[in-house]
Amino acid sequence: MTQLRTVQVLGGGSAGSSAHVRSLASGLVARGVRVTVCAPAELDRVYDFIGAGARFVPVPRRNDPATVAALRGASAGADVVHAHGLHASVRAALALSGGGRTAPSLVTTWHTRNHVEGARGGLLRLLERRTARTADVVLATSSELVDRARRRGARDARLAPVTVPASRAPVCLHDGKARAELGAVDRPLLMAVGALEPERGYDTLLDAARRWRELDPQPLLVIAGEGRERAALQRRIETERLAVRLIGRRDDVAELLAAADVAVLPSRWEARSLLAQEALRLGVPLVATAVGGVPELVGDAAELVPRGDAPALAEAVRGLLEDTDRRMDLAAAGRVQAGTWPTEDETIAHVLSVYDELSGRR
Repeated sequence: MTQLRTVQVLGGGSAGSSAHVRSLASGLVARGVRVTVCAPAELDRVYDFIGAGARFVPVPRRNDPATVAALRGASAGADVVHAHGLHASVRAALALSGGGRTAPSLVTTWHTRNHVEGARGGLLRLLERRTARTADVVLATSSELVDRARRRGARDARLAPVTVPASRAPVCLHDGKARAELGAVDRPLLMAVGALEPERGYDTLLDAARRWRELDPQPLLVIAGEGRERAALQRRIETERLAVRLIGRRDDVAELLAAADVAVLPSRWEARSLLAQEALRLGVPLVATAVGGVPELVGDAAELVPRGDAPALAEAVRGLLEDTDRRMDLAAAGRVQAGTWPTEDETIAHVLSVYDELSGRR
């Protein structure tokens, strides 16, 4: 039997899509699939695709002819090219164009959606339409994204059981060492994680933090992540004297999250949030905005509030801090809900079934 050959393409490489590709590469190689990962060079240093058994081809984040040519060369002889995210999908579609019946099948996974308005937003929607119509199969991480892909003209759009593997590092809930490092020994600790970008809703979170100043003891909000909004957020924290710390990008997020009393997800939109997945697995009570794929991901195992509603967000967190029994109930419910998600093996098996289906059509 001929060995199946697949190329995984990453563009910007968000944490969720990069972790997913690392998981896919490892699982597919273990099942006898030949895997090549095409991504910016720095991503292999973080996610070690080579260590997962994949061949790695460094490809810049650009859409220039050299990048497209590198992808075309890496894809030669492949059965399936699988692009993750819009920019990766655009590059993969360009690389495969003109290949005719000998070109590999193209699968794209929509991990999220663009949040840009105006002229650039219009361009991104145009690119969505072109890549949705070019792909043989569009896999989407939430029902809302499946509908979006179909509206953009996808011939075959399916809900993908994408589960990012849990942290394998040992964690201890309410770990004293982590709380001491963060400065929350004698006060509640709130934890948020994610890139410091406008769509993450941190402006609303800081509005909520103003309302927690009257609590005694006042909770400390810690935000792990980096991004273009850091300077603006730091100015607000200092000007308004908020009990908030920006700690930058960390590789021990699971340990820090496990030390928290409450996890907070204020995003304007999410599909399968990494923070939500990790919090529920660890049994950390979660307050999140009811956006995108969050409600179907967490079910009844989190407190959900409207997007952009700082008073509702502040009150939900306050209620949990004042109600130990409710926090314990959510912790237990979170672990149960996490048990309903597809396993890493099931995710890999589903993707492999799509590859086999497409290879059988050729």
